[in-house]
Amino acid sequence: MIRSLAVFLSLALFGAAKLPAEHALAATHRDLHLRAVDFGLDLREQIGQLGFIAALSGFRSLVDDALFIQAHVAWERTEWGRVLLLFQQVTTLQPRAVLFWDMAAWHMAWNASAAALSDRAQPRLALRVKAQREYFALGKDFLERGIKNNPDRPQLYEALGRLYRDKYLDHEHAAEFFAKAAQLPGAPSYDKRFAAYELSHCEGREKEAYEHLRQLYDLGERERLPTLLRCLKEMEIKLDIPLAQRIPDQLP
Repeated sequence: MIRSLAVFLSLALFGAAKLPAEHALAATHRDLHLRAVDFGLDLREQIGQLGFIAALSGFRSLVDDALFIQAHVAWERTEWGRVLLLFQQVTTLQPRAVLFWDMAAWHMAWNASAAALSDRAQPRLALRVKAQREYFALGKDFLERGIKNNPDRPQLYEALGRLYRDKYLDHEHAAEFFAKAAQLPGAPSYDKRFAAYELSHCEGREKEAYEHLRQLYDLGERERLPTLLRCLKEMEIKLDIPLAQRIPDQLP
């Protein structure tokens, strides 16, 4: 008991000594448009007293790793409520870790939503669909908050584009977020293609989609993938592009 108290007091004193540095770091984060970790009572209740003191004392990454492992175990057990709670804690402690936001959204919008829809314990399809869409919304919320904390990283914009495309079947918003991802440093080249593909499904934006697809085609053979060629052919027919301006038939 005495030894535990000594450890607890040591952590508390170390944390108190670090507070000025933490405050300075928080100010820097605000200048960089980042969100600082909110060490409030809510977080203390979530991770427990010793975890809270450890996080306050500079061991945030250790606490976060332990919570992430717990979240993985909860996923294996399909304990979706616990997965949600743990990822809320993980992303609060490490808001600049893109992987955690992406994983949290994936678990909610893909894994938990699929489990909800196929839940045999709920005989009413309407309630299963309602639960599924609630998990979609939780995944979207993780990605939107992740983007606020990481506005300079393409991965979460891309993930939100996939969510709109695959879960909401919302091609316009999917195109928007794939395009935003494509504009950021480090974005993969396929984000531009995905944005154009999604635009081609948006009623009233076919001409814009055709222009983007044609620009990609004109970049050379590397961009002339089967999906791009197929989309271009469809847009040429839909927009009645003159034959002389159409791309050659290259599809098998």
